[in-house]
Amino acid sequence: MATYDIRTLQLRILDILLAIDKVCREHGLRYYLAAGTMLGAMRHQGFIPWDDDVDIAMPRKDYDQLMQYGKQWMPQPYEVLCAENNLDYPSDFAKIIDASTTLIERAHHSYIGGIYVDVFPLDSITSDSLKQTIHLFRYSFWKKALYLLCRDPYKHGRGPSCWLPLLCRKIFTKHGILRQLLLLQKAYDKDETPLVIDHDFGRRGIMPRQIFGTPRNVTFEGHTLSGVEQVHPYLHQLYGDYMVIPPESQQRQHNFFYLDYNLPYKDYHDTRDFLHKRK
Repeated sequence: MATYDIRTLQLRILDILLAIDKVCREHGLRYYLAAGTMLGAMRHQGFIPWDDDVDIAMPRKDYDQLMQYGKQWMPQPYEVLCAENNLDYPSDFAKIIDASTTLIERAHHSYIGGIYVDVFPLDSITSDSLKQTIHLFRYSFWKKALYLLCRDPYKHGRGPSCWLPLLCRKIFTKHGILRQLLLLQKAYDKDETPLVIDHDFGRRGIMPRQIFGTPRNVTFEGHTLSGVEQVHPYLHQLYGDYMVIPPESQQRQHNFFYLDYNLPYKDYHDTRDFLHKRK
């Protein structure tokens, strides 16, 4: 169970989401509340009570525009972080963060930022089942390699469990892995295929393009935001009987390693050993 007050965190994240919504409306960009955030809008008209993050998805064209111009468009103290604009950023999807805060999600992972909204690109994907399987296998390989590269290699001790992370450090670079992931994400974007994929969900994230469709207005924490057009097929594919409240044992939250609402993340002094001992 997390030690921080989740409602305080939710309201700070909501401020970021409202700033994103304003920028997207001003510049004609499409976005959708996604995953558990879309579920929360339908089932709770806001955050799922135990949820401590926000996800949005954007068609690739709109996503790339926000990545390119977000530095100029987003008001202070918000920053757009992605692999395309920050060589130290360790993910193939973006975060829009509150740079006046510090958040470390996991003690054993190198990434440090602020409280955030996750932004996922929606990319075209082939309808061929075999090609999908090969595509997802390759994507999973590079995602795992990226995780191992950024992880404390000694998380599970100095036995055989550290050999693979240490090997990744010898044969891969973060930039090289992220380039491979981006190539995979955009592999079918030259064609507007009938299907799109949110790669973070794997095969469950492959859906007909019209499910996202034209963003529809939804209520989230008393505000009008943008959701997917066909809500039921979207949520049913991701969660099954999505209106059923899961038992308490399945109500998971992040339990972040470090959270400070008053310290800019660039001022945080990181003393974790594995960041300074790259053996």
